[in-house]
Amino acid sequence: MINLSILTSKLTEHIAGAMNAAGGWLGFDAFMALALYAPGLGYYAHDSRKFGLMPEGVKGGGSDFVTAPELSPHFGRALARQVAQALQASGTAEVWEFGAGSGALALQLLDALGPQVERYTIVDLSGSLRERQRERLAAHAGKVQWASALPTRMRGVVLGNEVLDAMPVKLLARLAGVWHERGVVLHEGRFTYADRPTDLRPPLDVAGHHDYVTEIHPQAEGFVRTLADRLETGAVFLLDYGFPEHEYYHPQRSMGTVMCHRAHLLDADPLADVGEKDITAHVNFTGIALAGQDAGLPVAGYTSQGRFLLNCGLLDGLENASLAERAMVQKLVNEHEMGELFKVVAFATDTLHHPDGTAWQPLGFAAGDRMHTL
Repeated sequence: MINLSILTSKLTEHIAGAMNAAGGWLGFDAFMALALYAPGLGYYAHDSRKFGLMPEGVKGGGSDFVTAPELSPHFGRALARQVAQALQASGTAEVWEFGAGSGALALQLLDALGPQVERYTIVDLSGSLRERQRERLAAHAGKVQWASALPTRMRGVVLGNEVLDAMPVKLLARLAGVWHERGVVLHEGRFTYADRPTDLRPPLDVAGHHDYVTEIHPQAEGFVRTLADRLETGAVFLLDYGFPEHEYYHPQRSMGTVMCHRAHLLDADPLADVGEKDITAHVNFTGIALAGQDAGLPVAGYTSQGRFLLNCGLLDGLENASLAERAMVQKLVNEHEMGELFKVVAFATDTLHHPDGTAWQPLGFAAGDRMHTL
């Protein structure tokens, strides 16, 4: 069993060393990257259990949060219908999954897609998670491979479920009308915020004169631009929680969206207990869509997770499901659960087409597409 208090102490020393080398101040994005991904020490780089239905102290528990594939296998089965359609339209047989977590989604997709997938590549920075994925996917060992970086050229279907929210963000704070970049310093042995005036701005003007804290997402947008550059033919589906730009930078959203997850509880202090909890920020889907589009990868759809899954036949085969199974499926689509907060944005290369040559439309956006809201 990993000793988290020792780990936190070592990670604090590691971050303090990086801070020292940088002159005593780290931008929040750099701090977040180390807190999550520092080799052997960051939250995603050590062996504690992260994904599951129950927190510590509950039988079978010990996890920090649950993602859609852990809630219900019907999530992966519905997504598999969309993946199958995109594989056929692109004439490819490879799936790329970024940040595969526990491997639950990969298993659901591989079981459902069978021979339609010849190779399933997982791109994951976490060595400990890769080992768990390897165990879970042993039945598909002949198809699954791992990579720690993107290749120069890709073909097939790219997936990212709750990946963008874990990419480091820059924090901006408008204080007394002046914009600052919010960074982190070490003061009397504790991490605290320290602000510096900056030329950085949110992509939209925020109405009003009140103090305002928010995020910008250069790393997530850079990730999408890289996909656009390297995907020769295929489609990309990114599922995460977030908003279009006009909602993200609403004047009333004045405290930003950074939050932490531990033992299925939320807190808003990413500077405490580093390495022991997840740090995330909501996604600005307008910025993500523009990043792909401007890099030459057209947006193929945008909608809520609930609408996307229903379009993909989520309810098919539930007639004989148990009450408990149906309740989990409801969590995926209900507006007050994951159905509305979570969104899906898709991109597709110009090479995709229907068998009759007409423009390709992904199954998941057949009804309720919201691209006009981005």
